[in-house]
Amino acid sequence: MLSKKQTNFLAAVGFIVMWSSGFIGARLSTAEASSMTVLMWRFIVATIVLGGWWVWKQRKKLAMKAVISQATIGLFAQGGYLYCVFLSVEHGVSPGTSSLITTLQPIAAAALAGPILKESTTAKQWGGLFLGIIGVLFVVYEDLGTGAQGPLWAYALSFLAVISLVGATFYEKSRKNSVGLSDSLLIQTAISALLFTVIGLTTDSVIPPATKGFWVAIAWLAGFSSIGGYGFYWLNLKLGSVTRVSSLLYLTPPVTMLWAFLMFGDRVGFLTICGMTICLLGVLVIRNDTPVEGSKQI
Repeated sequence: MLSKKQTNFLAAVGFIVMWSSGFIGARLSTAEASSMTVLMWRFIVATIVLGGWWVWKQRKKLAMKAVISQATIGLFAQGGYLYCVFLSVEHGVSPGTSSLITTLQPIAAAALAGPILKESTTAKQWGGLFLGIIGVLFVVYEDLGTGAQGPLWAYALSFLAVISLVGATFYEKSRKNSVGLSDSLLIQTAISALLFTVIGLTTDSVIPPATKGFWVAIAWLAGFSSIGGYGFYWLNLKLGSVTRVSSLLYLTPPVTMLWAFLMFGDRVGFLTICGMTICLLGVLVIRNDTPVEGSKQI
């Protein structure tokens, strides 16, 4: 039987590894097909797997209110977040840079935990948010200046992904746990599959390419990223605070960039390292600044 400390550690490691795999999977799959085709089949496959598990375990009937809530979370945490990330990678933003931009979430989430969760937000926390923005600008500047082909609007998509995931995270954390982890993951994945299927039908993006590479990438994304990544994300959120799970996101860029270097030969430049260091400093400022009772809220 694992102790609470061991469980938290394994959940954190699992999340970091699985979540970082999504940015690599995005690059692998968008080399074979359009973002919409990839997202549609990714979620269809993940829904089939999760649905099979649900039937095998004979889950009890869920209340309609819980289904609607989880569907809403899925539309933002998976639909909005992933579509923006995939489009940014497809249009030239490197997986590592996209990963780093989207991991502004730990800084934004920690700073916004005050007004949203009724906790105190201190000046140091806002300072951490500012440091994070500076760090991301370092990375984006180097990516733009060293052969990156992505237009500016493609980088903006990654910032929109942050907003979508942060909103879903706070909504989930503010709710009472009325459904199990596997049930909530199935609902979220199924609504995302429906969303991307509808969009795929309207954009003629339904038919997948008849290539082995495409289905390998879909299996990668459905298993590692959809089921593993989001499963561990919500598990960590149940085990700890928003700040804790969001801060784990900031450990994914080094893993993503290492994978991109080994698999694609992407260069990790000096400004990228500086930007990551500055962002990590911002997260540390927020995590180490615990507001005392009665502290002034900004």
